[in-house]
Amino acid sequence: MSKNELFNYMGSATKRMGERYESIYERTSEDPGTAGDRGEENWADLFREWLPQYFQVVTKGRILNHEGHTSPQIDVLVLSPSYPKQLLNEKLYLAGGVEAAFECKTTLKPEHIDAAVKTASAVRRLLPERTGTPYMEMNSTITYGLLSHSHNWKSPKSKPHENVETNLLKGEHSHTKHPRELLDLVCIADLATWSGMKSPRWPMQDPNNLLSIIGWAPATMYFGPTREEDTEGGVVGGVEGYTAIGRLLTQLMEHLAWEHPDMRGLAKYFTRSNIGGSGKGSARFWPCDIFSEEVRAKLKTHISDGIPWYEWGMMFP
Repeated sequence: MSKNELFNYMGSATKRMGERYESIYERTSEDPGTAGDRGEENWADLFREWLPQYFQVVTKGRILNHEGHTSPQIDVLVLSPSYPKQLLNEKLYLAGGVEAAFECKTTLKPEHIDAAVKTASAVRRLLPERTGTPYMEMNSTITYGLLSHSHNWKSPKSKPHENVETNLLKGEHSHTKHPRELLDLVCIADLATWSGMKSPRWPMQDPNNLLSIIGWAPATMYFGPTREEDTEGGVVGGVEGYTAIGRLLTQLMEHLAWEHPDMRGLAKYFTRSNIGGSGKGSARFWPCDIFSEEVRAKLKTHISDGIPWYEWGMMFP
């Protein structure tokens, strides 16, 4: 069976990102500020090339909520199609018009992960809480992520996948106080992408018998790629040709398609092509009172699996 050409496109995008990283890295010690700016523009260009043209992609700005409070400076922001042209060059971006926001690093370190998890929570606390469905109550209106060209776990005995996951979980337990505050995406261009996932009713296993379900509870988890040792073919992500950028774009499109139904056909295509590969993660369980009384009362009867973009589904980003 022939391979989807989309894999080649993602491979080319990954190669370009790597070449740009090498160029940036050579100049980092001379001028770290300019190197950081170039890195941000690389990611902004990727989104301009792959997201629908109606999104505006800008760099360096703060998010302004309806009460006048602002976020820390954000490196890359994706703005809604309805965002006022008059304000595009302002560096205070209205929260109601921000679709996604990203911190960018050239070489990822553990402290960057902790800081991104903390900022993701802070940004969500600026936004109004939504009620009415599990999806609305577990998600904010802004997708938040961390992007990096590479990482500093390069010694032969290093375990970069484990390091990312360990620091993600550590940061989450320190800073994330509600599922809506979860860091949505972490992409290291030359390694892998991790995506935050949420479930309103996830099975709780008996620790002494993993085949036994002892209850159900809301849960969040970071899905990282399956490793070479976990797959029969010995490939990251469970698919030949897996790229972190392919996984990033697949997940970002799924996020944006909740609010932009015209994107759902393309998002489904990316998913069905398996460009994002397979993943796995460990669940963090939450008390049921994260939900409103109305949603708690309906959870047992309204949950349904297998319906894309269904706000009462078993799993969503």
